[in-house]
Amino acid sequence: MNIRSAPRTLAVATTALLALGGVTACSDDGTAGADPQRVDVVAAFYPLQFLAERVGGDAVKVSNLVKPGAEPHDLELNPGQVGQVAEAELVVLLKGFQPALDEAVEQNAKDRAFDVSTVQPLMDAAAGGHDHEGEGEEHGHPEESGKSEEHGHEENGTKDPHLWLDPTRLATVGDKLAERLGQADPDRAGDYTTRAKALRAELEKLDAEFTAGLKTCQRREIVVSHTAFGYLTERYKLEQIGITGLSPDNEPAPQRLAEVIEEAREHKATTIFFETLVSPKVAETIAKEVGAKTAVLDPLEGLTPGGGDYLSVMRTNLATLRTALSCS
Repeated sequence: MNIRSAPRTLAVATTALLALGGVTACSDDGTAGADPQRVDVVAAFYPLQFLAERVGGDAVKVSNLVKPGAEPHDLELNPGQVGQVAEAELVVLLKGFQPALDEAVEQNAKDRAFDVSTVQPLMDAAAGGHDHEGEGEEHGHPEESGKSEEHGHEENGTKDPHLWLDPTRLATVGDKLAERLGQADPDRAGDYTTRAKALRAELEKLDAEFTAGLKTCQRREIVVSHTAFGYLTERYKLEQIGITGLSPDNEPAPQRLAEVIEEAREHKATTIFFETLVSPKVAETIAKEVGAKTAVLDPLEGLTPGGGDYLSVMRTNLATLRTALSCS
């Protein structure tokens, strides 16, 4: 699966794996050992931590490999984290999103991994965006190919990993996670199923709020710093115009900036969205050019310290979208 066209170097992960001998799992405070009363779960990044904690409840101990405020795409494992993966009873990940973790799981925890991308087919990276015939389709740095990054278009085979931005998909992953936890801990399988059902009810309520809140809006297009919002725009019949593709740290070419500015004017965009974990400079440049303002639309790849939880951040996203799109 080619989720990102230019996977980050795995040098640090490889070094960590070589240093694994004798390394034991460490808790968040650096101490070794596991709680025999709880299932030791390692989550790849925040949405999967949220899911594991809500489905697992007090029967699990969940460790997130990505610190609050850090960009999860950039994950490189230190020896202690490789030890956590090796000792975990369950590793919850999205294969292809963090290559360093994929390698650690392959070598140390293949039989104890739950890959959420296997629950439902991932969407193509182009979904939820424009489709302009004859325009270039490139995910990597546009200056390397002479093409500009397109409106969510990526090279063939690239998949969008941000499935958690559709609450109904996240609920389905939660159901499957309950089954997987029940296999690891049969005595409490019923409890996991019960909590997954409760979480599904909450996520379906959130989905209904988005459906109603975005049903009647003056505009349907959102200009975003990178095309992370395909699942959200597909679910709620919006359209994303991405300044860059799936990789949040790619720099857009001048031609791409000009195209986005033209489209923002065409659709009378009042807001250019940027993200909590990415510099707002490009969004601010476009906003100034078209006379719009900027606002945060959070893709929930990770939380900022004190940033609430999945449900509260998604509701903040909904309020922000309603304002930007002039929804009644």
